[in-house]
Amino acid sequence: MFGLSGRTAGLFAGILGLCVVAGALHFADVSPVAVFLVAAGALAGLAWVIGIATETVGSRFGPALTGVLQSTLGNLPELFVVLFALAAGEVVVAQTSILGSLFANALLVLGLSIVAGSLTARDGVMRFRKRLPNDTATLLLLTVFIIVLLGLSDTVGDRASQHAVAISAVGAVCLLAVYAVWLLSYLRSDRGEPALEEGAHVPFSFATGLVVLAVAGVGAALVSDWFVDALDPAVAALGISKAFTGIVVVGIAGNAVENIVGITLAAKGRSDLAISVIKNSVAQIAAFLFPLLVLMSLFFEHRLTFVLSPVYIGALALTAIAVWQITGDGEAVAFEGWALVAIYIVLAVLTFYE
Repeated sequence: MFGLSGRTAGLFAGILGLCVVAGALHFADVSPVAVFLVAAGALAGLAWVIGIATETVGSRFGPALTGVLQSTLGNLPELFVVLFALAAGEVVVAQTSILGSLFANALLVLGLSIVAGSLTARDGVMRFRKRLPNDTATLLLLTVFIIVLLGLSDTVGDRASQHAVAISAVGAVCLLAVYAVWLLSYLRSDRGEPALEEGAHVPFSFATGLVVLAVAGVGAALVSDWFVDALDPAVAALGISKAFTGIVVVGIAGNAVENIVGITLAAKGRSDLAISVIKNSVAQIAAFLFPLLVLMSLFFEHRLTFVLSPVYIGALALTAIAVWQITGDGEAVAFEGWALVAIYIVLAVLTFYE
């Protein structure tokens, strides 16, 4: 299969099978719980396929462009889940899915990658370039600033709170403009370091990688539709909250790319590329995906805004500070990674009881 090893070909076949089963269950009108669980597994599998294909396509570029490409395409499942959730009127799921992706990358995946990278390092310290962590913190803090302002306005009920949609739209345009300026300068800063080590195995050809990306993208759109369609009855049957579904289930399933790629690269000592994949995803979700979806929601009946629950406003602010403090100096040790993981676990438990 495209010259893949037996194990990788088997995984590809298994993921394709999951997608087919999810579709069959959806159209057979069986238990929504079964569709929900199988579709969640298929989303995670498709995210992994997108990651493998992106690694192949990006193998001829440096870590900066490869990290951006991998993060952009790796966020496709979240994009489709949020769009279909908005179309179905599931605003809570849409908001928490975005936040779940951000928290999963900034806390869980980054934390585990730091643990893997520091355990591999001879002196127990994972080292990487300082620029991307600091740039990501700036973009995240800018997003948090807009969210905090709107959240406070909504809480006190002032005159501006009546125009949350308009203010969110203006904030989204500002975020996208700042992100575009940053992205151009960041890509130009790439020093030409290869994204993959010399002699590293590439799963398939560049052309095949493009085909796989296209097919996986279509698959992610279809599976996301089935996932959201089964969401309401499945959540009711399982007894879990929609917040937990968005923050944890979608956050982890939709970020399989960063989960696998980031941790694996860190364990191999490829610290700069690992941080590039993870941090680019955090920056994209906060300053590109979230504002883009806010603007796209203007064409839906139900609008997405930056107005969040006070709990999530606080969690976002503390996440931005924690990530900046731990990675801003260009190095991290294992206990700092475990600290990020611990923060994510507490947040996940909190959403479970909501």
